[in-house]
Amino acid sequence: MISRADAPFLRSRHIDDSLRAVAAFREGDSHAYDIGSGAGLPGLVLAIALPDRRFTLIEPRARRAAFLELAVERLELPNVEVAATPVEEVARRVRAGEAPSADVATARAFAPLERAWPAARSLLRPGGRLVYFAGEGLRDPLREAERVGGGEATVKLVLDSPAPLVIMTLE
Repeated sequence: MISRADAPFLRSRHIDDSLRAVAAFREGDSHAYDIGSGAGLPGLVLAIALPDRRFTLIEPRARRAAFLELAVERLELPNVEVAATPVEEVARRVRAGEAPSADVATARAFAPLERAWPAARSLLRPGGRLVYFAGEGLRDPLREAERVGGGEATVKLVLDSPAPLVIMTLE
């Protein structure tokens, strides 16, 4: 699920990087969505680190969703559910009251912020947060997040590596 070239860097580039999002969780947070979960980064890693929280891994690609379901089974993660459907379908379920709104949504290698924020916003409860792994390509992540948030989000930037985390809170 990751490139062969990344295999030697699995821990530092993927697992440790995913764990940076733990700091965005607050006491009382109960549910999180990982949008475009792919190989389960950061969703599976966070579910292991935060076993008292519920995680829904959203992955529309069948092969990757099957991998996630197998990983959840093998790792015995009762706090994880895989939604093998597009994020728009999960958002419809949230609006219809068929799925819970979330305290946190994560997006790592999912889409540009212009697409990630609207997707996350549709899943979050008021006060919920998007944890966006900005990567090195976003030149001014704070300004970009404030522009994309359009006044409906407060923005915090966490710079503990060259790849910042942008945390957008739905007001």
